[in-house]
Amino acid sequence: MGIGNLLMGDEGVGIHFVHGLEGWPWLQDDVEIVDGGTGGFHLMEYFESYPNVILIDATMDGLPAGLITLIQPRFASDFPRAMSSHDIGLRDLVEGLTILGRLPNIYLFTVSIEKIQPQCIELSPEIAAALPALERSVAPLVSRLRQGRHVPALELFADC
Repeated sequence: MGIGNLLMGDEGVGIHFVHGLEGWPWLQDDVEIVDGGTGGFHLMEYFESYPNVILIDATMDGLPAGLITLIQPRFASDFPRAMSSHDIGLRDLVEGLTILGRLPNIYLFTVSIEKIQPQCIELSPEIAAALPALERSVAPLVSRLRQGRHVPALELFADC
């Protein structure tokens, strides 16, 4: 599931990523690709329907632009610092699902960005260049989850 605002430049990296997945050989019918947009409670059905959810989102964490990080958030406080309104909705969603005992395994790939570019639908060169590495990180996770394995984040990145 790609999260972000397509109209805010690099902040929309999750949306750009999922839109570029069509035709990838590692995708099969057991993987649903979702443009999660700016998140919020309308995404609850996806979190309740699947045992594993892979999220792709941007973060302004002060790290070099294009750096990919994987975290496995279990609580709203585990998510990176909010940078736009979609993070608030996603945090609320995770908190609600935690209270209800319905939170799936979440794998959150963040891509570090330097700034938000309002009214811009293009990715910066640094973020566009990170998309192939992001695909190389997500594909092995999908493969392992398909085999029924819960994958610790450190184990996944040890193989990349």
